[in-house]
Amino acid sequence: MEDHYRRILKDSDKRLVYYIQEQILDTGSPYYGAFIDRRGVSEAKVTLYRLETIIACYLCKDSIYYHNKNVFDRIIAGIKYVKSVQHENGMFDYVSCNFNSAPDTAFCLVAIVPPYQVLDAQTQRSGEEEIIYKELGDIIYHGAKGIMTGGFHTPNHRWAIAGMLKLCGKLFDDDMMYKSADRYLAEGIDCNEDGEYSEKSAGNYNSVNNDAMIMLAEATGDDSYEDNVCRNLLMMLNYWEPNGSIFTANSTRFDKDRIVYPIAYYTEYMLMAIKRDNKVFYQMCNTIMDIVRDRDLEAPDVLIYFLKYPKWRNTEFEGSYINPDYRVFYKDSNIARVKNKYYTYTVMGQKSNFLYFHVGTMQLAMKVAGSFCEHRAFISEDMKEENGVFHLHQTMKGWYYLPWTDDKRPSTSNWWDMDNSKRDKLSGPDLDIDVYISDAKTGDGIDVRVVTSSDAVKGGPWRVELAFTGGDFLENEHMATTLNGTETITIKDGITRVSNEADAITVGPGFGAHHFMEGKEDSELKTAGASTIYFTDYTPFDRTINIRNVRSSFTNL
Repeated sequence: MEDHYRRILKDSDKRLVYYIQEQILDTGSPYYGAFIDRRGVSEAKVTLYRLETIIACYLCKDSIYYHNKNVFDRIIAGIKYVKSVQHENGMFDYVSCNFNSAPDTAFCLVAIVPPYQVLDAQTQRSGEEEIIYKELGDIIYHGAKGIMTGGFHTPNHRWAIAGMLKLCGKLFDDDMMYKSADRYLAEGIDCNEDGEYSEKSAGNYNSVNNDAMIMLAEATGDDSYEDNVCRNLLMMLNYWEPNGSIFTANSTRFDKDRIVYPIAYYTEYMLMAIKRDNKVFYQMCNTIMDIVRDRDLEAPDVLIYFLKYPKWRNTEFEGSYINPDYRVFYKDSNIARVKNKYYTYTVMGQKSNFLYFHVGTMQLAMKVAGSFCEHRAFISEDMKEENGVFHLHQTMKGWYYLPWTDDKRPSTSNWWDMDNSKRDKLSGPDLDIDVYISDAKTGDGIDVRVVTSSDAVKGGPWRVELAFTGGDFLENEHMATTLNGTETITIKDGITRVSNEADAITVGPGFGAHHFMEGKEDSELKTAGASTIYFTDYTPFDRTINIRNVRSSFTNL
């Protein structure tokens, strides 16, 4: 992948210049040698990730900074800072959140283990390289010792810790280090048959978990860890949007609804392509670099891996992955993904934004919202596919507290000290909501039928929210207006078209029985940055909304 290598090298050299400018060189500062992130924060993790890139350039004979004396001095200054903030027990702080943190120490070491391995594999090292090698080894060894004594917060932390301990145990021939990972691995890997990890974080933690699985396989020689990686990478083939970004709305973590491109998956596709001789994975490496070029993004920051795996540079594969139309339903993850030439749509259970319709430069998110007892929006309890139709269902249970009975009455009259969960309740009425999503027979979109049904729940003001991002103009038979992403508009009838210079989506027919758009207290806020249109009605109602991608009408283009 010589072309990949050249682009990655070029962007790595550019990063080095930017990072060097942000290094603190005031010798009187306690942060001397640290690199500042974009928030102005200095910490070990930021500095170590900057050092990974800079050391890669320093070690790469094709880099304009190869064995540059000034760069070496900056590396040593950065290393000294890192050692100054490494606790005596080997751990690092993640200063915005966690202190003396084993998982964050593991994430710190992930950055410098590859350059350490590159130097370790060299039969001869220059005097400066030997200094870097020994300093990195000292940080890694003491960090791994600290990790042995720590704990974790989230599912992915377990594998970051276990992978690092296994690998460091092997690197430093430390049996205690190696075996201490087994406590975590005994819990079993949380990657389901679909290839999804517990946090469903396609924009970040799936990749983090994959890297940990690769580390475990490298350290143990057990390739079954990589089976998790391959399942996830295959699943991810169905998570790309028409604009090259990753679908992230199903995530339970910070990447939810963020625009993320698949840059972090490059090393995983490359490693598994070579090891498993997988044609599609090779193609995905080319596709990721196509996205980098087409979107004018920085190339993956993986120069050090081209040094660690020289075969990468000499491996060539023609052709990119052409994403075919697909229809997949990952039942364990409660998500269905459908691609139809010019658009994708996503249906999710147990989410208030249960539907996303993506045409490349525009996205529509749908929810059904209203107030019923403690409920503020439809969140399906059940999702299934019936004859090509996705069916989401929720029964909202109505209830009221009853006065305390003599045998249960607490001794206090302070409401907040009472255990109100022990009160008897009066049940009912209930509100059933069903949503049916089907492909339009015309092949250019979907139909969404929303049914609210209850003889006892009549006159409740509910709304269908359609949040558009990427659109800058709205028009229908009654009006036309520019959009800036803050609008809230109730559509009373007809077909509405939302567009930009490249794409257009039509929705309707509209219905506007009321304009109670904001809902009651505690209602979910509108989608930030989205122009939201509302269709409104009173319960019970049965409405079908047609969502169409205008471009799909021009099938020959």
